[in-house]
Amino acid sequence: MSSSTEVSDSHLHSLEHDHKKCVSEALSIAEHLCVIRGVQLTPIRHQVLELIWASHKAVKAYDLLDRLKPLQSAAKPATIYRALDFLIEQGLIHRVESLNAFVGCNCSDHQHELLLLICKRCNEVEERPAPQVMQALSQELSQAGFVAHSKAIEAQGICVKCREF
Repeated sequence: MSSSTEVSDSHLHSLEHDHKKCVSEALSIAEHLCVIRGVQLTPIRHQVLELIWASHKAVKAYDLLDRLKPLQSAAKPATIYRALDFLIEQGLIHRVESLNAFVGCNCSDHQHELLLLICKRCNEVEERPAPQVMQALSQELSQAGFVAHSKAIEAQGICVKCREF
């Protein structure tokens, strides 16, 4: 497939994206995984996860606190950070290091390496599996004798939707 076809297919997919369904599926998977793992997705954790999934944009902790306050008037920064720590630990969200923010995980049912594409115009973050990129990174780390505890690559640029406008 040519790259122009890939761009068109990607753009078509983004136009057809049903975000309500996307959020519903993410929350359903999170609830199911927490039951299986024997951990509690408390109402606050659930609300924070739902707020993160409100868009595909990375969201900062204090923005989450501002959005949570109307739902949980007693919420404090520690409330958010405890919820975020739990959600990261369970693989339900990712920390976007370069933005000091958080985004929902598209494949939270298994541990995986991470390539995040961050659009500098619309601020959306796309998670990609990128197995060839991660394999090349693993080989490079191995050659260096470096043992990585986690691997994530963040690329910042302009997404296909913003390039077309």
